[in-house]
Amino acid sequence: MNDPTLSTEHDFSGSAFKPLYVTRVAVSGGSSAHGRATGRARSADGALDLELRMPEELGGDTTGPNPEQLFAAGYAACFHGALSLLARRHLLDPGSITVEVTVAFGRDPADGGYQLRADLVVTWPGVERDTATPLLAQATALCPYAKMTRQGIPATINLAPGP
Repeated sequence: MNDPTLSTEHDFSGSAFKPLYVTRVAVSGGSSAHGRATGRARSADGALDLELRMPEELGGDTTGPNPEQLFAAGYAACFHGALSLLARRHLLDPGSITVEVTVAFGRDPADGGYQLRADLVVTWPGVERDTATPLLAQATALCPYAKMTRQGIPATINLAPGP
């Protein structure tokens, strides 16, 4: 039986990608402005079910979350988890760690399309900078969101088969 606890010591084998968890979310309905869809986001398991809204800065009503907020939450949670794992390995208490991610949506000067930028700030009271800095570097290598922001991710885009 596999150990259900994720660990870099136990969950890697082989040279091919091996999914440890897969999720599916669909967004449907809503209107579109500035190339931005609103609508309902639902996960296949029903754990996520929310209305997406456009931020006020883009002409929206700000009554619901938007994709940048969801990305920031995912990035912050993932990095927090990676850093917490490393902290425990070094016998440090991860309980006071806060990870704040700021995501900016704007025009890409290279092609006139859109681009995201992300800034991450870690607050770790009681831990010296000399101790935290190498762990932040290790967490950056461990966290798949941090890896994705550095080098992208393999992705496919396909049109579903028609009737």
